[in-house]
Parts: sequence; C-alpha cells; structure tokens
Amino acid sequence: MEDMRLVVIGAAGRMGQMLVKAIEATEGMTLIAALERPGSPAIGRDAGEVAGIGRNGVEISDDPLAALLKADGVIDFSTPATTVEIAALAAQARIVHVIGTTGMGEAELAKLEAAARHAVIIRSGNMSLGVNLLAAMVAKVAKVLGAEWDIEILEMHHRLKVDAPSGTALLLGEAAAGGRDIALAEHSVRVRDGHTGARKTGDIGFATLRGGTVVGDHSVIFAGPGERIELSHKAEDRGIFARGAVQAALWGRERKPGLYSMADVLGI
Repeated sequence: MEDMRLVVIGAAGRMGQMLVKAIEATEGMTLIAALERPGSPAIGRDAGEVAGIGRNGVEISDDPLAALLKADGVIDFSTPATTVEIAALAAQARIVHVIGTTGMGEAELAKLEAAARHAVIIRSGNMSLGVNLLAAMVAKVAKVLGAEWDIEILEMHHRLKVDAPSGTALLLGEAAAGGRDIALAEHSVRVRDGHTGARKTGDIGFATLRGGTVVGDHSVIFAGPGERIELSHKAEDRGIFARGAVQAALWGRERKPGLYSMADVLGI
C-alpha cells in the first residue's frame, strides 16, 4: 500500500511542529502539505525547517482546499472555528480527519457529527495512550464505587492555555459520568466561589490550575468515607500527543465514515 498522504493544520505552532516530526519518523505516511492561517509569517517557509528537522520540500501555505483534495488525511490541533471549516472540507474530500482541538461547544460538535457522515473523524480531548487508559480505568472505578464516593478532577497546564477545563479533564469527566450512567452536563461543577453550600451527592467537580510550562497534569480523585483513591497522569512531552494522532490517522485509513474516539483506535 502506498504511503498515507497527510496534511498538518497549524504547522508552525508547537503541536504542528511535533506533528511534522512524528510524520517524518513514522513508516507508511508522508507529509504532503502544511497549513497556517492567512497572514502567518510562516507562509512560504519549508515545514521541515520550521520543525527543526531540515528541509522536506513542503512549503507552508494557507490554501486548505487545494491541500485536502490531494490528501488521504488531515491532522488538526487548531481552534474550534478552524476545525469546523476543515471538517467540512474533509467531508467533501472523503478523507480522514484527526482532531485534537479542545474548547469546542455544542454547535461545533453538531457540525462534526454532520461531517462524519462522509468523512472518518477521530476526535479526542487527548491523543495519548496513557490518558485514554486512564479514562478507561476512571469509568471502571466510577461504575464500581457508589454515589457516596465524591469525584473531583484536577488539571494543570501551562500559562498560555486558553480553555478551561482542559479537553482531557472533560474527557475524564465524561468517563466518570459514563461509568455511573449519568449525564456529565447535569452533574458538572466547574466553579466554586463564596458560600456554596454543601457538595451535592453525585456531582463531578473540576478544578483548574494554570502556570509555568506544564505540559499537562490530570488527577481524578474518588473521595469516600474515610479513604481516597487517586488516579493520575502527567504528560512530560507533547510528542506523545503527536504520536497518538499519527497512529489514529493510520487506523482511520481503512474505516468507514463516522465519528470515532481514541478509545476506538486503541481498542479499549
């Protein structure tokens, strides 16, 4: 089989550079296009040079339609608005769209579901193996423990992160809610300030920390009568997200159109 032809969105950003490196290091795939927003100073530069791996002959452009029409897949860690735009183009081109974008609302998610009728869309709040294994464990523990065990999710990221809670924290919250067969939206507590009253049974709380250069720390705390269980994951290198996204793209190549998650990719 020929190499999978991939496009990277936001190729000059931190994750974009990681993705360019990961594709270069992975057998069975080739970077054919690298995209940036219109007006970016990276337009016209060589994507390999920007990523620090030397020239690879792929010039960064701002024309997604031309790029996607000749591709087998696109990997996208961008913004909700950009991701929705790329999803529509991926649906037209009938290609794989791997999405690591966070901070998406209900309107954007509905548009992804529509695009998934024609494209293979693999979306996750976190592409790493470790986090997705953690989510599976969280769902299992939440199912076993009763409602008298309170669930709190603590996350910390670098000072430049713009959305909160993180996509990973929400992924873990959904896992906990799924384990208890409840809707996260109806039991999620995002903010506590002032006289809040006692904690409601069944709530899933979120706490957000921002500072420094932290790649991503997540802990799920199950606090029961007289004891606690804490499940944690600490990301030390953004490369784990890029490698997971590349793995997801290869997995999606032979799939039928639909909306998938990293749990599907990993078979967990």
